[in-house]
Amino acid sequence: MNSTIELLAPRYDIAWYPWAVQYFFMIAVSYASLWLAAPALIFGKKAWLPTARLALIACVSTTLVAPVALLADLHQPLRFWHFYAYANTHSWMSIGSVVLPLYLISVLGFAWLAWRPALQARQQTAGFSGLIAKWLSMGSGSTPKVLVAIVGLAALLLSSGIMLYTGAELAIVKARPLWNTIWLPPMLVATGFIAAAGLVLVLNRVSGICSSATTRQMLYVLLAFCALAGLIALSWLLDGLNAHVGSVAAALESVRYSPSWRSTALWGGITSVALFASIVFLLTRTSKRQPALFAWAWLLGLVAIHMGWMFRWVVLMDVQHVARNSAGFHHYGIPAGSSGILGIVGTFGLWLAAILLIDLLLPWRKAQQGGQLSANDQDASRAPLTANKGAPSHG
Repeated sequence: MNSTIELLAPRYDIAWYPWAVQYFFMIAVSYASLWLAAPALIFGKKAWLPTARLALIACVSTTLVAPVALLADLHQPLRFWHFYAYANTHSWMSIGSVVLPLYLISVLGFAWLAWRPALQARQQTAGFSGLIAKWLSMGSGSTPKVLVAIVGLAALLLSSGIMLYTGAELAIVKARPLWNTIWLPPMLVATGFIAAAGLVLVLNRVSGICSSATTRQMLYVLLAFCALAGLIALSWLLDGLNAHVGSVAAALESVRYSPSWRSTALWGGITSVALFASIVFLLTRTSKRQPALFAWAWLLGLVAIHMGWMFRWVVLMDVQHVARNSAGFHHYGIPAGSSGILGIVGTFGLWLAAILLIDLLLPWRKAQQGGQLSANDQDASRAPLTANKGAPSHG
């Protein structure tokens, strides 16, 4: 007698929506930008100061927006207090719920200390900007450099916790072999620095600062982290090809027959090699040709931002298309509403609003390692906007 057993495997909706991509992208740019600001604002490297000022505004703006995207991805945002009422030390998300607010406070404190001398110099300015400066500067006493360094080091330490928890909460998921690997957390960090350096290049251009020193420094940062990301990717691939068991081998097997995954890998490989080759080309030109070529470096910044964001889209969204309990892949169409395209555009719009408000109200172009502004800097901060060349700014 023949018998037939029918197995039903239900298809579940994806757990993380594009809000999660926005959070992982914004928070990576945040902690990477903080490290790019550290050489000048924490360790006193004057040659790095123009870069640090751009990196700090990138850090503050993304730090403010990232938690908004995270709350939106909780599906029921008003229940975030459950992380604190029912704490779980064995959950990386629960650990992150403690680290993230502390990191946010430390970044805002560090930025306030770096901007405070310029705010004090603007206290006597007439109008709304003077009122804001008087309120935010909180007195006329000098800002101790050692205090800036201490708060900055605390922010760096907490940013390391952000790197750890955001990578670990993915890598710990054994049900997803494409996540469950030691190679994922360092790759998230490397691509985060690539995106942050790219954003600094773009801000350097659109702000009108156009510092060639900043361009050169960020190109070297991109060169280093592109090489690091390539090394991680190669090690990741060889780990899967040479192993018959393990999460990486299972991950490669799960996407072996997927044309979309092959095209994604091809696109990522070509883009990475092209970006790396372009950076090498720019840095190896003669000193006479570099200024003209550096004027177009912001385009490489856009490519770098694209790489950082797309890597997170593939990791967080495309991985969820791979069925865990049946053969094949689940199709996902990006909805037009707040859980899809509108959420993506809205998050970037919120970030743009944050950076424009900072540019309007705060003298971020005069950030320094505590102390007080020099006479030249004070005159520049009080000069009318029409005296500035290049793109207008209220910073």
